[in-house]
Amino acid sequence: MLTVKNLSVNYVDLKVVNNLNLTLADDEILMLVGPTGCGKTSILKALAGLVPISEGEINLGNWRATPKNQIPPEKRNLGMVFQDFALFPHLSVEQNIGFRLKNYEPVNRWIERLGLGALRDKKPNTLSGGQKQRVALARTLAHQPSFILLDEPLSNLDAALKDDLRWEIRQALKAAGVPAIWVTHDQEEALSVGDRIGILRDGKLEQLDTPENCYSQPVNRFVARFLGEASFLPGRLASDLTVSTIIGDTKAFPINGAEHEVDVLLRPDDLKLRADQTGKCEVVWARYEGSARLYAVKTEDGQILKVRSRHENRVAPGQKVNLNISTTHPLAAFQR
Repeated sequence: MLTVKNLSVNYVDLKVVNNLNLTLADDEILMLVGPTGCGKTSILKALAGLVPISEGEINLGNWRATPKNQIPPEKRNLGMVFQDFALFPHLSVEQNIGFRLKNYEPVNRWIERLGLGALRDKKPNTLSGGQKQRVALARTLAHQPSFILLDEPLSNLDAALKDDLRWEIRQALKAAGVPAIWVTHDQEEALSVGDRIGILRDGKLEQLDTPENCYSQPVNRFVARFLGEASFLPGRLASDLTVSTIIGDTKAFPINGAEHEVDVLLRPDDLKLRADQTGKCEVVWARYEGSARLYAVKTEDGQILKVRSRHENRVAPGQKVNLNISTTHPLAAFQR
């Protein structure tokens, strides 16, 4: 089990990681997300021993790193998967995966597991981006690390490859039973792959929880906005946890003790619109997304809400619509 306690990292006088605390279960996948410069990569470097830690500790059981006991990378038994693959161009797929290994049993296992059998003798320059990343992952897993760090492993791949490959990587990590910390800028990737998500801002963890809880019960507005399209609608919270708004009532759960005058968090899928010449709301803009359409709708009191609807439901900007809250689950309510 990987334990990080009160971890801080300074670059000269700038604190880039501030009092990080987390525990990683034996086969858990933790996704780290946050805006550029929030400290994601610095956390990976500290865990790998590539930058010294200023405060706190990193404990894996058989070693413990502190500011006075900086364990070098080669003694941490970790694996790293990079966005640029980092393969040896002069070696074959098999040789890359088995680099410095005497026992080729795990090499053969991961070649087969990740569908690389037909590419065993190929050189990296003949492979696609997705194939290269599978080789990089197989190499990491074949060395049987105690934990794995993944630094935006899919960022250099085409969008069409990412969806399938993210699940292949997840399944391989689970099959290996090894904990992993995966840094990404892709919120969809984080929500769909991780067992838990850590949302960072300015070197601090804003929230560490399951993807569902982070998305539907964000601890603050920053997390709500970062993990997806978010609209906030004013309302009045009653004692029975019903919020009354200009477009209808809904059940809610207060965040951080919110009461009375609140703002309800609405995701585009929480709302439903219907074209109606007598409606009190108006479409401001519309975007076609293929399977759906995303609308910005202005309420009669000037609030702008984003609504996602089926692609067959085509409404032009300027049209009047009826808008109501369609979700049945309680919505997060923040103090106004």
